[in-house]
Amino acid sequence: MNVNEYFDGKVKSIGFTNSEGRVTSGVMQEGEYEFGTTEKELMKVVSGTMQVKLPGEGSFREVPAGQEFRVDANEKFQVRVDEPTAYLCFYS
Repeated sequence: MNVNEYFDGKVKSIGFTNSEGRVTSGVMQEGEYEFGTTEKELMKVVSGTMQVKLPGEGSFREVPAGQEFRVDANEKFQVRVDEPTAYLCFYS
């Protein structure tokens, strides 16, 4: 397992690989973040709510617990969270 920390410790994740491929499980504290991708990502919100602005979208949209979104490789996307929010991210 790999432990990662971003944005001065406000985003933390644990990365692992299993039969589904490479995955990270993490938590974001309240704040606004911009992430860059190097491969395709499927992000599933498991607790809390994210506001996301994906490439090509003009505004943020809400992604609550139980929903997901995809981001292509080599893209940037923005995330806002108003409370601690947990996610799973699958890479392909």
